[in-house]
Amino acid sequence: MPDWEKSSIARVIPPARPRKLAKAPFVELADGRLQGVVSSGSDIERVYVSSVTAGTYAFACSTNNNRPCGGARGSFCNHIRTLISEAVLQYGAGRVARYLRVELADGEPDADSITAQMSAARPAPDGTRAAAPVFSRFLRHLAYLELAPVTAPVPEMQWFPPTRVTA
Repeated sequence: MPDWEKSSIARVIPPARPRKLAKAPFVELADGRLQGVVSSGSDIERVYVSSVTAGTYAFACSTNNNRPCGGARGSFCNHIRTLISEAVLQYGAGRVARYLRVELADGEPDADSITAQMSAARPAPDGTRAAAPVFSRFLRHLAYLELAPVTAPVPEMQWFPPTRVTA
């Protein structure tokens, strides 16, 4: 058994390239979507929760209290474009394209080509309200940043009982 399987800490995949957290403090590939929190370009106290569904490219963008984004009327707004760009920095263009099921022509994918291919499919707005759970996860991640770094297990993160006994 490899050492990392015996450890109580999770492996963290380093970002493909460093990114500035001021634009998009939270980006994740989860729940069949690219989703995250993006800062407002006009109001420092406002954030938007944006998402793009894999395969259909259905999109949603609203404030954290579910007020719709004024720019997401029939096409990707700047928040969603920023989310895609930051995801490419975080995970790499290939991984983002595979996760969202974007079929790209030959060549190295980048954020612009991924966005253009999805926009060409004329995606529909997503009627679901995914903002609340995504924003809740973002707040949970912020709470973990306030914890002091320790090597001992964090009781709050011990969700699952051990499945194996290590020798």
